[in-house]
Amino acid sequence: MTAAETAPQHDLVIVVDFGSQYSRLIARRVREANVYSEIIPWQEAGNLLMRRPKAIILSGGPNSVYDADAPTLPADILKAGVPLLGICYGMQWITHLLGGKVAPAAAREYGHAKLRVLRTDDPLWRTLPEAMTVWMSHGDRIDRLPPHFVALGASDNSPYAAMGDPERKLYGLQFHPEVAHTPLGSEIIKRFLYDVAGCRPDWTPGQFIQENIATIRQQVGDAGVICGLSGGVDSAVAARLVHEAVGDRLTAVFVDHGLLRLGEAAQVQETFGSIRGLRLKSVEASALFLNDLAGISDPEEKRRRIGHRFIDVFQSAAAEIAAKSDLPVRFLVQGTLYPDVIESASAQDTATAHKIKTHHNVGGLPENMQFDLIEPLRYLFKDEVRQVGEALGLPPEIVWRHPFPGPGLAIRCLGEITPERLQKLRLADAIFLTELNAAGFYRTTAQAFAVLLPVYSVGVMGDARTYAEVVALRAVTSDDFMTADWARLPDELLARVSSRIVNEVPGVNRVVYDVTSKPPGTIEWE
Repeated sequence: MTAAETAPQHDLVIVVDFGSQYSRLIARRVREANVYSEIIPWQEAGNLLMRRPKAIILSGGPNSVYDADAPTLPADILKAGVPLLGICYGMQWITHLLGGKVAPAAAREYGHAKLRVLRTDDPLWRTLPEAMTVWMSHGDRIDRLPPHFVALGASDNSPYAAMGDPERKLYGLQFHPEVAHTPLGSEIIKRFLYDVAGCRPDWTPGQFIQENIATIRQQVGDAGVICGLSGGVDSAVAARLVHEAVGDRLTAVFVDHGLLRLGEAAQVQETFGSIRGLRLKSVEASALFLNDLAGISDPEEKRRRIGHRFIDVFQSAAAEIAAKSDLPVRFLVQGTLYPDVIESASAQDTATAHKIKTHHNVGGLPENMQFDLIEPLRYLFKDEVRQVGEALGLPPEIVWRHPFPGPGLAIRCLGEITPERLQKLRLADAIFLTELNAAGFYRTTAQAFAVLLPVYSVGVMGDARTYAEVVALRAVTSDDFMTADWARLPDELLARVSSRIVNEVPGVNRVVYDVTSKPPGTIEWE
């Protein structure tokens, strides 16, 4: 089934990706304006007009339009009457194609610049001030506008920092309105969406839920459905949404592999066991997983064994459910998100890039499993999933839980996995998260956790010399998890966490804090 057949029926804004690092951010800004958007690589945008978009936004990119192999699009896109906004390279492409002139700038602009609005009556600037701080990142600039275009804004180094042909609703911005460094950028995008393109702000959690309940009911009919429930927000929201649609024809399968955080298994079972009509099958398989991991230190081998065992356990549970069900179990729910869809379709998703991401999952389910997929969240970003979860009434401790990798604590317990080392890690991690919550920093960090290192350190506790393991604390801030910065937590908070861990976790005598960003590091350690 194609994206066009399954996407929600809203005004559609297509973001054409010319290779910009900010393409996802553009789509997110459109979604934040309650307008539905999708990203299409420029190589696949030849037929985008068949999708009947309400508007098109062209991203920036690293190329120059006069390069021999510069990204391009069919000229019909500019003649179709669809409102169009070109950003940076997108603006330069419009200029180049319609007869204007793009040339290397005498002084390149990277960083903040002051934009002077030249035509305050244009709908793009409605309610906005005549001078704004914007973020520039370009080496080329517009030297001559295409015919019928007018200058809408200028900066010191860009006489045409914004341009437009209001009659044809074609616009271009030399700066990046999607980034936080352009403080009023989201308002500029809204003005384009609402006042230029006439988009309706009806992309809301409530509308999404209503439409998807109807879609799922139509897809499933009278069949049975199973869902792998991990305790993370994605699978939790997917399960709750499908349950709203099909009721007790859904069975959620929760596998306790013994690698969960402190109290997590009980919390997941309590939360979902209390949902009226939801069939929850819990499988206690920790002994199987820990036996597979005995003596294993290599992180890739840990992931491989966990993935294989998870598939075996899940298939057995699915077979039991199917054997006992009065209905044929034909559908499997997965918590696939829109970034997963984008990454899987990306030409840049190389084998190396895929390997970097393997720590986020336990491995895909085998192709020979005879289920049709239901992926109700495949058009949502993570923040939208949380909004839907709140609208569905899931408790905050589930909705706002930090991401947790499929292999669980196995990749945060560096070195050999033993029950004793896992318990040290659970206690240290629980102390860290408890103190983060108490200090009000849990929601301001994107991900936070403890890591148990296979390193022994000398210490002194009381009058005795100790030789015990080291715990590393990791906390990051991030919008999309593609990049991340280490969280600047207060010294007092870190001191309190360190003191509690050393005093309350047997076998740990030293705590360190990770101050590495992504890149060059990754968020997880293994």
